Amino acid sequence: MIKRSRLFGNKTRVTFCLPKDAPNGAVSVVGCFNDWEPGRHELVLRRNGIRTVTVNLTPGDYHFRYLASGGVWLDDDQADLVDQRGGRLLLR
Repeated sequence: MIKRSRLFGNKTRVTFCLPKDAPNGAVSVVGCFNDWEPGRHELVLRRNGIRTVTVNLTPGDYHFRYLASGGVWLDDDQADLVDQRGGRLLLR
């Protein structure tokens, strides 16, 4: 799931969330906004069992995927578009 909230100026706070049943171990959101670098935006386990990470982004067209331990790739079915490159997030 993806949550968005507008910030002052030209930015949007985007929170990437994975449910309790996501793979065990570390999971990062990687995409064009962080040069597809694993570990840079690692999701944090919350008390309710979901994992989240928040990134502040300017308007644009972003592609992203989740990368779990062991090289397991996950897509977010709530992205604006999901294709062979993963999820697409459009911010205006």
